[in-house]
Order: sequence, then structure tokens, then C-alpha cells
Amino acid sequence: MTADPMPDWLRPPPRGFTADDLDRLTDLPPHTELIDGSLVFVSPQTAFHLLTMGLLETGLRRCAPDTVRVRREMTVTLDKRQRPEPDVLVIDASAAGDLDQTTYQAADVVLAVEVVSADSERRDRERKPQLYAQAGIRHFWRVENVAGRAAVYVYELDPATRAYALTGIHHDQLALTVPFDIDIDMTELDKL
Repeated sequence: MTADPMPDWLRPPPRGFTADDLDRLTDLPPHTELIDGSLVFVSPQTAFHLLTMGLLETGLRRCAPDTVRVRREMTVTLDKRQRPEPDVLVIDASAAGDLDQTTYQAADVVLAVEVVSADSERRDRERKPQLYAQAGIRHFWRVENVAGRAAVYVYELDPATRAYALTGIHHDQLALTVPFDIDIDMTELDKL
């Protein structure tokens, strides 16, 4: 009896994986990300994570102008060694045409949203925002579970420093005018 060969992704190449590798490696776990050339696998999500993503996706779709599209759990190619998967993202409508695509380019992303999970706190709070800002993504939201309620930390890119500046923390009502007019009742989580 011969053992099945180990999948290619169990043996990283000497310089790490590349963004293109995510499309060629077989049998990767769902929602695998590439951060700094390393594959990152996600843990099972909590109900808070799942419901918050759904609420934001639905709310953003309701508010979005025709010039953008809302997507969920699709990777974004930031550079050769960075291909994270935001929980929710808003892209330019012109980038949404190919139904077979597996990633979007950073230049097409208007907003990246990360809902923080216990296993990804540091990545969602520190590393991913750094990467999104360096890639020029103009808007970033981080959503945290604060005593069973969603707190949405809203950031905008400072083009001079290529770093995010906090523009607000929203609890019950997410009402914004950038990147477009947005009004999402975050207390709807209680009814889901």
C-alpha cells in the first residue's frame, strides 16, 4: 500500500508562495490567504463574524451606487507575496465583469472590511491594514465584537503617509458619506 503524496502546499518554496500559487495549488482549504509569502488558513467562524459579514454585505449593497460592486470573501492581489481575503469588499464596477476570476487587484478596491476573529486579531488589527494602505486601498473598516455589539472602526488613507487615519468609531448606526453615502443599522445584528 502506498501513501498518497503530500499536497504541494505542505512544502513551501524557499522564497515563500506567490499570489499566483493560490490559483495553481490543489486541495487548499477554503479561504486560504497569502500574507508575506506564507499561506494562512482560517478557523471556523463565530456567529458574530458570519452575521456581521452578512449585515454589512446587505447594507452596502443597498447603499452602493452603480459605479461599485460589493463582494464577500474574495482575495485581493496586493503584490507578488500578498493576497489577503477581506471579509467584505467594495470594488469598482469595471472590475466585476469576469465571473471566473479568483482575485481582484488592489487598484480596483474601494473599501476592505475585516471582521476580527480570535485567531486573526493581530493580522486584522495590524498587518492587513498596513498591507491595504501600502497598496493604496482608500478605505478600510475593522469590525470588533465589543460585549456582543459591533463596533466599526472606520479608516481613510492619508495619501501623504500611505497610512490609515481613524475617522470614526461607530456602534449602533454606521452613517458615512465616504466612500459613498452609507447608512447601516448595526443593531440589526440583534434580529438575525
